[in-house]
Amino acid sequence: MNIVLGVSGGIAAYKACELLRRFSESGHDVRVVPTASALHFVGAATWSALSGQPVSTEVWESVHEVPHVRIGQQADLLVVAPATADLLARAAHGLADDLLTNTLLTARCPVVFAPAMHTEMWEHPATRENVAVLRRRGAIVIEPAVGRLTGADTGKGRFPDPEAVFELCARVLARGADRVGADLAGRHVLVSAGGTREPLDPVRFLGNLSTGRQGYALASVAAARGARVTLVAAHTELPDPAGVDLVRVGTAAEMRAAVLAAAPDADAVVMAAAVADFRPADYVPVKIKKVDRADPEPVALVRNPDILAEVSRDRAAPGQVVVGFAAETDDVLANGRKKIARKGCDLLVVNQVGGGLAFGSPDNQAVVLADDGAETEVPYGPKAALADLLWDLVAERLARSRPLTGDGRSEQR
Repeated sequence: MNIVLGVSGGIAAYKACELLRRFSESGHDVRVVPTASALHFVGAATWSALSGQPVSTEVWESVHEVPHVRIGQQADLLVVAPATADLLARAAHGLADDLLTNTLLTARCPVVFAPAMHTEMWEHPATRENVAVLRRRGAIVIEPAVGRLTGADTGKGRFPDPEAVFELCARVLARGADRVGADLAGRHVLVSAGGTREPLDPVRFLGNLSTGRQGYALASVAAARGARVTLVAAHTELPDPAGVDLVRVGTAAEMRAAVLAAAPDADAVVMAAAVADFRPADYVPVKIKKVDRADPEPVALVRNPDILAEVSRDRAAPGQVVVGFAAETDDVLANGRKKIARKGCDLLVVNQVGGGLAFGSPDNQAVVLADDGAETEVPYGPKAALADLLWDLVAERLARSRPLTGDGRSEQR
């Protein structure tokens, strides 16, 4: 594949070297197109040596090859990393005052922007509107990470982990130019992931075996398809996926609060988390001691709130699509059909767990039940493949229930 790596003038430009290495080692041909400002951070010689391609910032070099048109026309993917506030503004307004912005106008392939800037710049209304414009046009603008910025500042605006950006771009390439950004661009999706933990005392908890892999795959695939993603994550040891707003929680009560806070603005809510059904009735503030030759006191349990049923019942907006997950050990489909009727969701992903199935595995197998009785089998394979199929089903429903208006926003019916 031919990849164009645009680099704008931010301190995170050095991290693009790692992204370039990953693209090259994966067998892609990479052409680096920096801005003049970017060369203050990483020189042209470095980009040329790492890519094996000539590097230029101007349209006036090698004019006989018409690079300002040819580079974009031949690209299978255009990635701008880092994308500064200035670059996002120029791209949103269609300016073409250097080789990179000309390439952005001529490219007909998927375009990914990986922003990096100070928090104040990212949150400025002008930047937010420029990002919205680019997303409405089908570009994928991934959410920056939260962390240490230039100097002593900390906040949202940090360049995401290069490996996470690479994985997102790999999903974009695998999906194909004709399918990227067509169905989830302009959409806000809410995904829950991981297993909640209900504390018994300061060192013990009631939990489950969920690793969060399926929920993280759903979030990553949605971001690669152009959606704005809010990921509410309980316990997991997975690295933060690029391009999502991450909200960390611990207990079922915390997950409920985070989901209900984000749901009103979401086109779709996908509850992939393994939420504990019960929690200890009483929390002991000190470690419970083992008494010699004495049996432990029974642990009384109380029910946790049913978040999926609550979100399904109290739809935040007309046409919102709600998806649940059901992990079953026996009578999988029979239990799943009862559960979708009881929960009131639109789609329910039913899979068998136990014996090494689903939990902790990179692969999954499931059946997606619909509220109209339809059933879609998902053959055994990577969890990202299940995510792609599920988003296909969600996108079809959103196209009917919440079509996008001319400005790229959801029309509520």
